[in-house]
Amino acid sequence: MDHARNHQAAFTAPPFPGWGAGWQAPRPAAGRREGALLGVGIALWGVTYVSLGLLTCAWGVVLIFWAAAGEPVGPYVLHTVGAALGAAVLLAALAFAPGIRKLSAAARLALLGALACPGPLVLALWTWSAMD
Repeated sequence: MDHARNHQAAFTAPPFPGWGAGWQAPRPAAGRREGALLGVGIALWGVTYVSLGLLTCAWGVVLIFWAAAGEPVGPYVLHTVGAALGAAVLLAALAFAPGIRKLSAAARLALLGALACPGPLVLALWTWSAMD
């Protein structure tokens, strides 16, 4: 209780007139570690989304050509959508796991990005190299 009283005593005067007693000091900015984790997470998810975009475009072109040739594309679409949904469910289950939920948001973003990135990236690079 004394700690709370001492903490409040340090911020009794608002910085501007009219702000009233509800004023609180701003929270300190995130440290370097959180900023670095956030940058890594954003970079990993950016690479993942670019890879998935390339794969989606390439797969769409292939499906259009197969459909134009009279090939049934339904099973291919179902397998692709099933694999994508399965990966999304696994990542969501991991994101809500008790041990992972205790991490900060930046650490969770980086961890899930590191797990989500390699599959689409390798597949996109393999697809890009096979386009010659």
